[in-house]
Amino acid sequence: MQWTNLNEQNVYENRWFRVNLADVELPDGSHLDHFVIRLRPVAAATVVNGADEVLLLWRHRFITDSWGWELAAGVVDDGEDIAAAAAREMEEETGWRPGPLRPLLTVEPANGLTDARHHLFWAEEGRYTGPPKDAFESSRREWIPLKLIPDMIARGEVPAANMAAALLMLHHVRLG
Repeated sequence: MQWTNLNEQNVYENRWFRVNLADVELPDGSHLDHFVIRLRPVAAATVVNGADEVLLLWRHRFITDSWGWELAAGVVDDGEDIAAAAAREMEEETGWRPGPLRPLLTVEPANGLTDARHHLFWAEEGRYTGPPKDAFESSRREWIPLKLIPDMIARGEVPAANMAAALLMLHHVRLG
């Protein structure tokens, strides 16, 4: 039951995303107009320290009017290496430069509407380089015991699906 994208027309574009209208052919031969949001990749990273604590940001998302814990994340610049973008974002948003990054997972948070791919990384060490350049990104940055993550997610304290998936995977990788 495959849908086929026959054609897309751009409706709106800025430096962050494009909105296209697609002519989609359904398996029964009928057609559907479907909006598609095209985005650049997103890279995210965190560090787990020797005490099995993970560095997270507490931030407000105005679109959903919700607060939650997240990994430092941002858009990958054109031509930028994805892991390098994750390291850059982490340092800008937390003041911590991660050591060698390890891929954690790649997810598509809303693949019925957008082509966004979120690439999530982690490191076993980091170095504090000073106050975060982009401190406005979060209200605070804290080291959270990794063992608490599943319960935090269950309580809704990590509302973003991509962040919840990454933290559950990290919990599994690190603590089993």
